[in-house]
Amino acid sequence: MKLPSFENARVLVVGDVMLDRYWFGDVERISPEAPVPVLKVSKTEERPGGAANVARNIAALGAQATLLSVVGDDEAGRCLEKLLVEQGGVNALLHRDAGISTTVKLRAVARQQQLLRIDFETAPSHEVLNAKLAEYRARVAEADVVLLSDYGKGGLAHIAEMIRLARAAGKPVLVDPKGDDYARYRGATLLTPNRSEFRQVAGTWQSEQELTSKAQKLRADLGLAALLVTRSEEGMTLFRADEVYHEAAQAREVFDVSGAGDTVIATLAVMLASGAEMSAAVHLANRAGGIVVGKLGTAVVSRKEILGEEGRGKGEG
Repeated sequence: MKLPSFENARVLVVGDVMLDRYWFGDVERISPEAPVPVLKVSKTEERPGGAANVARNIAALGAQATLLSVVGDDEAGRCLEKLLVEQGGVNALLHRDAGISTTVKLRAVARQQQLLRIDFETAPSHEVLNAKLAEYRARVAEADVVLLSDYGKGGLAHIAEMIRLARAAGKPVLVDPKGDDYARYRGATLLTPNRSEFRQVAGTWQSEQELTSKAQKLRADLGLAALLVTRSEEGMTLFRADEVYHEAAQAREVFDVSGAGDTVIATLAVMLASGAEMSAAVHLANRAGGIVVGKLGTAVVSRKEILGEEGRGKGEG
C-alpha cells in the first residue's frame, strides 16, 4: 500500500510516562544466600516507556509528537526528559511534581530472558494534574489526533474531561485502556485493548461470533466509533457499527512483546492524523506491531522499516 506523508501529522499524547531501565548480564551461579540466580551485570540501558514510548514511536514514523505528562522532580525524571531530547522529534511538556517519584520499571535480563522486573511508582498530586489539564485545554486545538495512553499510574485522572474537550474541538480520540472501568473512556473514537484486557472487561468467549457480540455491545455501550482488539498470535480485529475487519498476525518471530501496544496505537494515530481510512490504519499498525515484537524491550518502528516490510521489491508504492 502507498503510505501517506506523515510529516504534517500532529498527535497530542497524554498519559503515564515512565523510565524503562535494563540491566543486562549473565547468570553463572545460584546465590548462596537464597535459591535465586546471581546476575553479573555487564551493560545497562535506559529508554522512554509508557506514553513516552508512544510519543517516541510517533516521532520515529516522521510525524509531529507533543507529549504532555507528569514526572517527579528526581533523577529518573531528568533522565527521561534528557532521553526524549537526545532522541529528538518529541515536544515533551513534562510537569514536575516534587512530591512523587517518576515511575521506573527496572528489568534484569540474562541471555535475552527477563529474570525480574522491579517497579517504582507514585500517583501524581491533584495540583499538578490540574495544571496539566489546563495546558491540555490550550494544546488540544493544535492537534490532528489526541492519543490517551493509560497505564493506570494516575496521570489520566481527568480523562473523561479530556475526551469531552477533544471531541468538542472535533478531534479524534484514541485510547489505550487499562483496568476494568471502561466507563471513563465513554465517547472516545477508538479503544485498543489487548486480548486479556478485553477479556477482563467483557468476559470470556467460545467463538468468533461470541467475541463479535461482546465487542459490538461494548462499543455501542461506550459510544465508540470503533473498538480494536489486539489478539497476539491471532492478529487484531476492528469492530465498527457497519463492519468487522480482521488482520492476521504479521510477526515472523516474537522476541519481546514489551511496548508492542504502544507501537500499534502510535501507528494508528499517525495514519488517522494523515487522513488515512480506519482499516488502512489498522493494516499498517498490524504491520508495525509485527516488526516491533522482534526487538528487545520498548522499541520503535520507523517508516523505512515498515516500507521494507510492506513492499519489498515494490518501493514505496
